[in-house]
Amino acid sequence: MIKIEELRQLSLDEIRVRLQDAEEELTNLRFQLALHQLDNPLKVRFLKRDIARLKTVIREYEMGIRTEVKA
Repeated sequence: MIKIEELRQLSLDEIRVRLQDAEEELTNLRFQLALHQLDNPLKVRFLKRDIARLKTVIREYEMGIRTEVKA
């Protein structure tokens, strides 16, 4: 589970990479769920929430609510 404090410290590019990885992982979990090979079905729910959190932060950057942190 991704915490919002972690997201605030990441750059926009890093957040986009994490989003892409999370979406790929969700696809794999859905296949496992369909084949009844998934040991914990709650992983799907938590991953979907993480994806929504990532998309929200990306949208905040797009709207100008959040500015990119320079490290």
